[in-house]
Amino acid sequence: MFVSVALLVLIQSATVVPVTVTSRSPGVEVREFSDAVLSCEFSTENEKNPRIEWKKIDKHVALVYFESHFTESLQDRAEINGATVTLKKVTRSDAGTYRCEVSTPKDTITLGEINVTLTVLVPPHTPSCDVPSSALTGSLVQLRCRDHQSVPAAVYTWYKDNRALPIHQPNATYTIDEKTGVLMFQKVSRADTGQYHCEAKNRVGPGKSCSGTRMQIDDLNVAAVVSGVLLLVLLLCLCAFGVFYGRRHGFFSRQRGRSFWITQCHSAAHISSQNLHRTEHTPNTVYSHPPKEEPQDFKHTQSFML
Repeated sequence: MFVSVALLVLIQSATVVPVTVTSRSPGVEVREFSDAVLSCEFSTENEKNPRIEWKKIDKHVALVYFESHFTESLQDRAEINGATVTLKKVTRSDAGTYRCEVSTPKDTITLGEINVTLTVLVPPHTPSCDVPSSALTGSLVQLRCRDHQSVPAAVYTWYKDNRALPIHQPNATYTIDEKTGVLMFQKVSRADTGQYHCEAKNRVGPGKSCSGTRMQIDDLNVAAVVSGVLLLVLLLCLCAFGVFYGRRHGFFSRQRGRSFWITQCHSAAHISSQNLHRTEHTPNTVYSHPPKEEPQDFKHTQSFML
């Protein structure tokens, strides 16, 4: 009896095939502006018309195919065959992880899903290069090269006077990180003077190079530095002596400053009085004549101005 029940359970379980979802290519790599096929295949237990959905799994989940229609951004360049989706002329923005979901309400297991990762390959672009035009001997100098667009990430080669600099060379005065594109001199010398450029490469397309830039390495002019320091000290000493001399001889005293301005005011008053008398004797003037003043009044005006 027990054996018969066990056999019946096994037979029933063998006939029950819940929904399964698979993909022939869980990882898809295509070049930019070519077509990408996102494979999705399924089998069901009882459901004849399963619901198929595609979603893009990024920072936020976005619908791609829902209720038998593609979203607006993909209507003109996507098609579906069964559950397999073909994206036409993909760009870098299409790269990411996509999920194929198959819903089967009539099956024992009502949902099956599979993820497909799309990588859009981009050939190298002309890198941006940062090369200093000059530096002093003994200083630390870094040259930078970067291509932010290539997929997979580019590797970098530096050239001096159109000759490639070896990455690993005994007793080299520099180091090169081919992944970050940084060429670093711990202590540059005059022998490092030359024209430098960088090349970005990956497996997708031919390498691209930036234009060359000349880097000049010069010795530090010690004599000029010493002369400049001495000249600065001399000027500071002269300024200090001038301040001391001025205070010693009263150039900055309050009384001397006051007498100076009184003298200037007397001179201004005298010039004003002369101009006043000249105006009175000028014929055909367009300005009105001031009233005639007595000498004592004029003196009073002078003292008022003081």
